[in-house]
Amino acid sequence: MICGKVFKYGDDVDTDVIIPARYLNITDMKLLSEHCMEDIDKDFIRNVKNGDVIVAGSNFGCGSSREHAPAVILESGVSLIVAASFARIFYRNAINIGLPILECPDAVDSFSSGDVLKADLSAGVIENVSTGETFQAKPFPTFIMDIISKGGILNCLS
Repeated sequence: MICGKVFKYGDDVDTDVIIPARYLNITDMKLLSEHCMEDIDKDFIRNVKNGDVIVAGSNFGCGSSREHAPAVILESGVSLIVAASFARIFYRNAINIGLPILECPDAVDSFSSGDVLKADLSAGVIENVSTGETFQAKPFPTFIMDIISKGGILNCLS
């Protein structure tokens, strides 16, 4: 079960907004994550807490295929991203590093920044605790839940 405060964004949040290319020379992921979302939300990194959630519109993570984007989101403490849809390479990169994501277009409009979201990944149930509304996303198959629960695909190889 995941429960956290929502940071809400719109459509087409691209990887250059998630982590601007000008910082990609930083190799320390903790330091790199200090720039997460700064071009779209300068206060994000100061306000995000472990367990918080990003809710966004369609095509989240579009742009380049760099794995830095989901990695800095995970490193910043975000426990889940719920979006209407994800760019396919971001979707796969997120799963590969163990960042939970759910596609649920019906849920997106229900949330505002600051709302509390609760999600059961194995059932695909998303609840807006602030309004009492619930939504059904398609849950992941067991093998993908295993990748996420182990913290990424590399952890599944040993």
